[in-house]
Amino acid sequence: MEKKIVIIGGVAGGASVAARVRRLDENAEIIMFEKGPHVSFSNCSLPYHLSGIVENSEQLVLINPDIFKQRYNIQAKVNQEVITINRDQKTITVKDLIADETYEETYDKLVLSSGAKPIKPNLEGIDNDNVFTIRNVVDIENVSNFIKQKDLKDIAVVGGGFIGVEVAENLKLAGHNVSLVEFANQVMAPYDYDMAQILHKEMVDNGIELILDDGLTKIEDGYIETSSEKRIKADAVVLAIGVRPETTLAEESGLEIGGTGAIKVDHNYLTNDKDIYAVGDAIEVHHRLLHKPTRLALAGPAQKQARAAADHMYGISNRNQGVIGSSSIKLFDLNAASTGLNVTTAEQAGISHDSVYVMPADKVGLMPDSNPMHFKLVYEYPTGRILGAQAIGKGNVDKRIDIIATMLTMNGTLEDLKDLELSYSPMLGTAKDVVNHAALVALNQLEGRYQEVKVSEVRGLVENNAFIIDAREKGEFESGHLKHAVNIPLSEFRNRLDEIPTNEPVYVHCRSGQRSYNMVIALNNLGYTNIYNISGSYLGINLYEYFNDLVTGREKIVTAYNFN
Repeated sequence: MEKKIVIIGGVAGGASVAARVRRLDENAEIIMFEKGPHVSFSNCSLPYHLSGIVENSEQLVLINPDIFKQRYNIQAKVNQEVITINRDQKTITVKDLIADETYEETYDKLVLSSGAKPIKPNLEGIDNDNVFTIRNVVDIENVSNFIKQKDLKDIAVVGGGFIGVEVAENLKLAGHNVSLVEFANQVMAPYDYDMAQILHKEMVDNGIELILDDGLTKIEDGYIETSSEKRIKADAVVLAIGVRPETTLAEESGLEIGGTGAIKVDHNYLTNDKDIYAVGDAIEVHHRLLHKPTRLALAGPAQKQARAAADHMYGISNRNQGVIGSSSIKLFDLNAASTGLNVTTAEQAGISHDSVYVMPADKVGLMPDSNPMHFKLVYEYPTGRILGAQAIGKGNVDKRIDIIATMLTMNGTLEDLKDLELSYSPMLGTAKDVVNHAALVALNQLEGRYQEVKVSEVRGLVENNAFIIDAREKGEFESGHLKHAVNIPLSEFRNRLDEIPTNEPVYVHCRSGQRSYNMVIALNNLGYTNIYNISGSYLGINLYEYFNDLVTGREKIVTAYNFN
């Protein structure tokens, strides 16, 4: 007997279920219903239409209904809103939004891929015609057309997550005056505060007005107002403050909703109805590292869930390993990627942990496009089990984070990562890769071979006149240094040991941490017990301090910034 598979919603989840079912069963009747005009589009690429990187919005549409039918014999019905699930009858009620008519459709198996909807707070002016959210191709067309037709200059973006940051970047690339307002004290929550400062600098260096620790309170004609009573010019406003799982149909039909507010599913993505599956942004998933339900609005996991759900319909087993939250983003000249837990989430979860922050070159230094890669590795203490990582730089940060993501799924440790054999070419990397380097430093820290302080602690050290050694050469020191620091280069310190005190803590830095690390180890071997390496060194300190110095006007702890 032929199966009839009905799918509510398309894009990464629904369309992937349909495609997998067809590969498993040539005789199945497959019908997808989509409320909007496009059933398959690249939602992660939507912001890039605003800058013209994706020149024509139709390029965002991946497959139209005709192609679904011709190539895969799948019925993709657009502008059709499913308004009711009749579980006892195994039917759905559908409203044709063009004909304004309703009809019934039966199913053997039903899949919910309803996604998530943008959050719109109940604020004055929130429903003005110049206020937009972004969820689909129609939304991005509306934003783009409104701005172009009215020749607008000043745009405010509210929210500093993936969508907000990408929208702000692309609007700036299109030549607009862009302000980004974020309620938290940083953009991009997957990154720890110290790493986020690198992103903050990149944004302000490229002309984005970045307003943090401030929330939207009101939208007026030509302005928005924040909780600090700041008025910001805004001819148009893009809201990107987060999303909420679209669970209306599920709730109204009696499907179980989990503690996260998303649809509860089992390891095969089956709801509490044995004939109804759910996948994508609307469901809650198991977090592999936190061992609890969570929500994760990412395309990659949605596609894997879709395949697993389709397989289960046909008796194919699925090993559900949970999620770890791997993601990446490009921001002007920087690439950033992260996976697993950061320090903040590890602390919130009560996991004993530590971290290292290193910045080796992303490829051999004599290559013309060699650049520092800022890499932060988080591990469990005292086991050395890897918990997560973040990487930011101009090079292949995603490669390094994908390595860590693989280690996470294998319960890898620092010892495993230290010995991991990776490919090498001077044009592509270094013989001891960034991830190997981070593991070695973390092992030295874990095993007590050396001590370090985090870059976030340096301001306090300077303000309290701690003894800080700058291990760079004299010319480097003179181009900018920490106030009160003493310049004792690595090339000279063995002849200047009498200048290094033994009765108080001594903190050492260089430019990127390599020379200072060598000095710390050497001093430890000479019997010093009070020596600390400064994580991040001078480049990391500059990046950490710069944005807050800029926006607060506070006294700098450096004589001059140096980002080279």
